[in-house]
Amino acid sequence: MGIREDVFYEGGPHIGDLIINGLLAFTIICIPLTVGAITRALWLRYRITNRRISVTGGWKGQDRTDIIYSEIRKIVTVPRGIGLWGDMVITLKDGSRLELRAMPRFREMYEYINEKISPQAQAVSGAVGRN
Repeated sequence: MGIREDVFYEGGPHIGDLIINGLLAFTIICIPLTVGAITRALWLRYRITNRRISVTGGWKGQDRTDIIYSEIRKIVTVPRGIGLWGDMVITLKDGSRLELRAMPRFREMYEYINEKISPQAQAVSGAVGRN
């Protein structure tokens, strides 16, 4: 029997992302943003556990990315929607990046993930604009 995996968060992007981008569709120019928000709402799912971060997305949710905490070099958060949700960019040790867009409770998610990464990664992580 393996190590138990406890789920901290499982779900999709914040509904506010879809609402705001849906309203922006009336400006015609922002229709691509609206399409992106609809696609995220339909097929993007996050799963954050005590062992890994999994992101399922892409067309019809066919792509899945799993990362373990020891692979993380840096996390940066950017508040969106007057701070109700946010984007999180996770940089891995190999230099690749994983974007978590419209993450609900992003500050709470950041704190949870930050507790699990190395002290070196914690030292360089944080919110954009933080001193």
